[in-house]
Amino acid sequence: MNGVNPILPGFYPDPSICRVDNDYYLITSSFSFFPGIPIFHSIDLVNWEQIGHVLERPSQLNLDGGSYSSGIFAPTIRYNNHKYYVITTNMTYGGNFIVHAESPYGPWSDPIWLDAPGIDPSLFFDDDGRAYVTGTRTKSNARYFGDHEIWIQELDLNSLTLIGDRKALWDGAMKNAMFVEAPHLYKKEDYYYLMISEGGTEQYHSITVARSDTIMGDYASHPANPILTHRHLGKHFPITNVGHGDLVETPTGSWYMVALGCRPCNDSINLGRETFITDVIWEDGWPLVASGKGVIECNPTAINQLAEKVTSNYFLDNFEQDNLDKQWNVIRTPHKIFWQCNSQNKCLELNLKPQTLLERLTLPSFEHHRQDLKR
Repeated sequence: MNGVNPILPGFYPDPSICRVDNDYYLITSSFSFFPGIPIFHSIDLVNWEQIGHVLERPSQLNLDGGSYSSGIFAPTIRYNNHKYYVITTNMTYGGNFIVHAESPYGPWSDPIWLDAPGIDPSLFFDDDGRAYVTGTRTKSNARYFGDHEIWIQELDLNSLTLIGDRKALWDGAMKNAMFVEAPHLYKKEDYYYLMISEGGTEQYHSITVARSDTIMGDYASHPANPILTHRHLGKHFPITNVGHGDLVETPTGSWYMVALGCRPCNDSINLGRETFITDVIWEDGWPLVASGKGVIECNPTAINQLAEKVTSNYFLDNFEQDNLDKQWNVIRTPHKIFWQCNSQNKCLELNLKPQTLLERLTLPSFEHHRQDLKR
């Protein structure tokens, strides 16, 4: 088979995945695009179909005035007790929030806002029925830009509010680690595993892991960290900037990781950050990613056995329907419809807005990002 990776080509960063019986659901960041948080379904981890968006109503997603790299950061999807949960950050308005649904196809609830700092929140449901939120925040005694740490706090599932004390768990595997973020908690046998990203989202991106025998306990860094990175392979390797991973276990007990990566072309990243998959095994109580290779491959042998065939990711829209396909979106929250599908002429008609694109596309300042992390 050819063309396994990326499993979601083009602008699908920060993947998060969960399994419910034999079905897999995957979401990604959507930043300042509406509708927000595309959601995909698969039965083999290789072939994915978009089934909708988590945030598809203006009441769920306010993006007014946001820069194109603001908006929705790093969502996490989890399933617990017959309910689906997504937790994420709206960097433009409101901060961290949770939405939930009885079905991954929706409808999803309006946001339940959390009194929580920083970005990249994640959910963990323990065996005893208790739930926890982990996230990223700037240290109170930060010594440099990107001096972050991972925190944890219990979540009351009835009110969906944070309760108890908030505790710092880990500040990364590397000395003076920068941009410690994207935490996910897992429990396997006798240990809790905290998997994060470090080094920023470009060339020095990496995934590291620590473990503890109690959820609030001291987390010991894996001696082999980072467990996945391409930073030592140079900027011209076929897949770069690898990081921000999430783990999933199959019904047969095999493990896999989805992660973001980029495919450089002529010294540019034309397609942005995409979603890739690789295999994981457990060795001496630690996850070992892409055994024997240590990198994400475009056509990994270990992934080929997952699907009988790989369907094409090619997308063509002749606008023959009355509504836009799920793969289309717009910048910021539309407060009125400014498009029409002309099925007779097979075209999309757009009404002009009273401003230029350059007037709306402004980069956020580093100081704005720093203040958001402190909240």
